[in-house]
Amino acid sequence: MADTATGTAFRTCPLCEAACGLELTTRDDRIVAARGDREHVFSHGFICPKGATFGELAADPDRLRRPLVRRGDRHVEAGWDEAFQAVEQGLRPILERHGPHAVALYLGNPNVHTMAGGLYLAPLLRTLGSRNIFSASTVDQMPKHVSCGYLFGNPLTIPVPDLDRTDLLLVLGANPWESNGSLATAADFPGRLKAIQARGGRFVVVDPRRTRTAEHADEHLFIRPGTDAYLLFGIVHTLYAEGLVDLGGLDAHVTGVDQVRELARAFPPERVSAVCAVPAERIRGLARELAAAPTAAVYGRIGTCTVEFGTLTSWLVDVVNVLTGNLDRPGGVMFPLAPHVRPRAGAGGKGFRVGRWHSRVRGLPEVKGELPVATLADEIDTPGAEQVRAFVTVAGNPVLSTPNSERLDRALDGLDFMVSVDPYLNETTRHADVILPPGDPARKGHYDFSFLGLAVRNFAAYSPPALAPDPAGLDECDILARLTLIAAGAGAAADPAVLHDQLLGLALQRAEAVTGTPAAELRALVRGDHPAERLLDVALRTGAYGDGFGARPGGLSLDRLLDNPHGVDLGPLQPRLPGVLQTPSGRVELYAAPIAADVERLRVALDRDHHDLVLVGRRHLRSNNSWMHNVPALVKGRDRCTLQVHPADAARLALVDGGAAQVTSRAGTLSARVEVTDRVMPGVVSLPHGWGHDRPGTRMTVAGAHPGVNSNVLTDELAIDQLSGNSVLNGIPVQVKAEA
Repeated sequence: MADTATGTAFRTCPLCEAACGLELTTRDDRIVAARGDREHVFSHGFICPKGATFGELAADPDRLRRPLVRRGDRHVEAGWDEAFQAVEQGLRPILERHGPHAVALYLGNPNVHTMAGGLYLAPLLRTLGSRNIFSASTVDQMPKHVSCGYLFGNPLTIPVPDLDRTDLLLVLGANPWESNGSLATAADFPGRLKAIQARGGRFVVVDPRRTRTAEHADEHLFIRPGTDAYLLFGIVHTLYAEGLVDLGGLDAHVTGVDQVRELARAFPPERVSAVCAVPAERIRGLARELAAAPTAAVYGRIGTCTVEFGTLTSWLVDVVNVLTGNLDRPGGVMFPLAPHVRPRAGAGGKGFRVGRWHSRVRGLPEVKGELPVATLADEIDTPGAEQVRAFVTVAGNPVLSTPNSERLDRALDGLDFMVSVDPYLNETTRHADVILPPGDPARKGHYDFSFLGLAVRNFAAYSPPALAPDPAGLDECDILARLTLIAAGAGAAADPAVLHDQLLGLALQRAEAVTGTPAAELRALVRGDHPAERLLDVALRTGAYGDGFGARPGGLSLDRLLDNPHGVDLGPLQPRLPGVLQTPSGRVELYAAPIAADVERLRVALDRDHHDLVLVGRRHLRSNNSWMHNVPALVKGRDRCTLQVHPADAARLALVDGGAAQVTSRAGTLSARVEVTDRVMPGVVSLPHGWGHDRPGTRMTVAGAHPGVNSNVLTDELAIDQLSGNSVLNGIPVQVKAEA
């Protein structure tokens, strides 16, 4: 831990998926400067504007540091015991009278940036026992989980592009120059893209906007939003038609190649070109280039997931990687091996399925343990048995980030009780009866349980707290533990140490099975000053590179990571087939019946009429959804919340640059300032997501001064990807007209 007067602390930035190293200067219990850690084994000094404001975010005066409890129409500060008593008094009667499904829980994406989220949410979910679990996954990434579930048998087995060794990268619906990458942890993603070009390779971007990534690409292809599946099927069709399919060393590990050939017959380049707006000959060219390149990788992200055929598109990304021999191949797409994970002994497993339960109102199937957030308002609004009456949110801001957000905003007013674990009184938590704020990120340890399993190079890093704990605050693990114990009926005064000990005991039982050493003996060897550190130590020591509690000297442990504050490099990604596969066949299963059924729906949609105008989102380097808009340095400068319109559309609709436009969809209407630009293709308008900070009852001073408009007023909760339940947030039909 850094000195409380003046000192230096090293830590991993928790503000996006890139996992960059920071060098923090501390003084008098504050972070006074943040810069890139030049010795970090993964990021090598790279930093983005978000990381540079780490200290400002931690010290934000609007950040809550004590619980708030609703008194009438006001939120007032309360002690921790009083707050948990209010939780017990509000939550337990609903559980006892109406059962567990009357309680819904929403998990926002900041949870994957904390150790507490990685370790303590699963016990909370199990204890609640509710079917009504929702998360940000069904607004941005569930299609990738579902496609990988069918292909590889596990929805968390996600291949990432081997950026540091590839010769050709095809990027669809992603803007890593500004997002820093997603479902592909790659510190300094822009630098890695430049390195591809520097060694003689190329990268091509397909996007309806000329993004910053597209500006730096060797080639940018405009595409009609929501039609990436057609483009990819055109590539697959060409690979078969021209005899370019070559699995390389994958022949013994892949099934379904012939069935995919049949599925692709309906999508020749000439046919799909009319839909996706990419010329047929360029589609053929992409297929030939991917097949001929020494190594190649196809990478798709948000723009390929948040569309009607998101799962098919995500599936086709990896079908192309397989058919060109670039799966599990250096320079292609590969499977990372996180330090806290134990490799499986062999291939094969139960595979992946959805629909173990369905939502009460719309009958939507469960996917990966949760229901689509697009139906959350239905479950609150609709009377009947198991109607949602209580709501728990852990981070996130669904009032801004989920479809038809105004309907959800209204629905939250009808709840009997709501509790939020969140550091802000924001557009969502203003509805809560109790808000429990976790400590700021400088005062807790950090290890990336999620992102090290998606890193483009294997490495390990742990960051101890940079500042001393707030003596009047409460650790996030303790907050979640006490919520879990209340849900279990143990009462508001239950000691969180009870759950900490239970979790450690379970971890040691698993360690005993791996090491053969009794759990009681292992317990004496566990290191760490904090419950999360102790759980991490067990996971590291029994993980892929661990010391096995002394059996493998030099292996990973918490102590070794503490001794290496810049991280430990574990080398480039290595081939992992077939051991990583958990499909029933023990092979990559290209063909799955649910996928084939949705391909037929895609084929029928070839003949649809195209909408006059469709809306897409966009990302900015200084923004991460809604939760960083209260930092002055990240919102300064020109207004970024504008409606981008192509000049031809602006002329047709009499829109003026800087003027106002009314935008209407099935779900709602809003007014936005117009930005006329050829960065969007004709027929496409664009609004950034995460804005709309104009609701009464919030306490976010900076965000309130830069409110913007909430694009999710326009998104339609009825429009989802059928295979995954993911919301359709791109390609939304809209009407636009000038406002006086």
